[in-house]
Amino acid sequence: MNRIIQEDIDYIISNNINWYKFKNKTILITGANGLLPSYMVYTLINLNEKKAINCKIIAMVRSEKKGKEKFCNYMIRSDFKLIVNDVCVPISLDEKVDYIIHAASQASPIYYNTDPVGTINANVIGTHNMLNIAAKNKVEGFLFFSSGEVYGEIDEKHIPTKECDYGYLDPTNIRSCYGESKRLGETMCVSWYKQYKVPCKMVRPFHTYGPGIKIDDGRVFADFIYDIVNKRNIVLKSEGEDIRTFCYIADAVSGFFTILLKGKNGESYNVSNDKCSVSIKNLAELLVSLYSERNLKVEHKLRENSSGYLVSLVDKSYPDITKIKALGWKPIYSLEEGFRRTIRSVENNE
Repeated sequence: MNRIIQEDIDYIISNNINWYKFKNKTILITGANGLLPSYMVYTLINLNEKKAINCKIIAMVRSEKKGKEKFCNYMIRSDFKLIVNDVCVPISLDEKVDYIIHAASQASPIYYNTDPVGTINANVIGTHNMLNIAAKNKVEGFLFFSSGEVYGEIDEKHIPTKECDYGYLDPTNIRSCYGESKRLGETMCVSWYKQYKVPCKMVRPFHTYGPGIKIDDGRVFADFIYDIVNKRNIVLKSEGEDIRTFCYIADAVSGFFTILLKGKNGESYNVSNDKCSVSIKNLAELLVSLYSERNLKVEHKLRENSSGYLVSLVDKSYPDITKIKALGWKPIYSLEEGFRRTIRSVENNE
């Protein structure tokens, strides 16, 4: 395994989480090829190796080729099973499932314009299918990956944004296919908890980055990472004044497990690093300064967007993470350390 990723997994496992709740259990993870759920797969495999948890991991993916590449070291393990199935297609499982982590989703804004229906389907139809499996199996825990996008355009008085604060989402704006369907996914989770006692928790990640991020991710911070890796100047196509909050993947994943095992049923939790809010322009300048020996610079080339990327109308995204901190979790990675680790991982291994 990539050394940086292994260090991240070791850190996640070191957190004060009762991992033995997973002992002899079966955990289904949808969207397992994705950046965040793949880290959860790695963590569970390492728990088996280092703490003798003896859990079984079922990784559900759409692309068999990508799944076999990502989990090539696990394919012959008895505690790992790769199943190829679109989350929107009902599936019958041979074994009883004890926990479900439903992370299958199209998170990149590229898809909101090119495949809005597919974006909605994973968040609504896919969630419906997974909740029904959870109810049938009487699972001990269900984790739904929602998003900070559910808040919409927040009034300044609600920044930092708590889990009970909501702004405006225009249902006739195509970009709302993501935020609106994540909102509905959360409502579905609460409804299945109320009616069928499915013990659902919902996580709302903000911008999360780390080793494994794809070159074609589409979000600006991913572009910045690969600009640094390829020794290119960073080109801003806007003024870069929008403020976003970033969280390194090792912190985020430890937060997800904390919520699954310690959070309250039927409730949502922000997951981010409240010490890592920065404008897009300042993030670009920071990354260039971290690699000053490469003599890169930040350029501004304002032009009409032609990539299909739908620009967010939210100019400031800053979550309140008091609720998850009350569970005993706190992020430790700074922007500088997190992005250095990510770039070093990409350069050395990927």
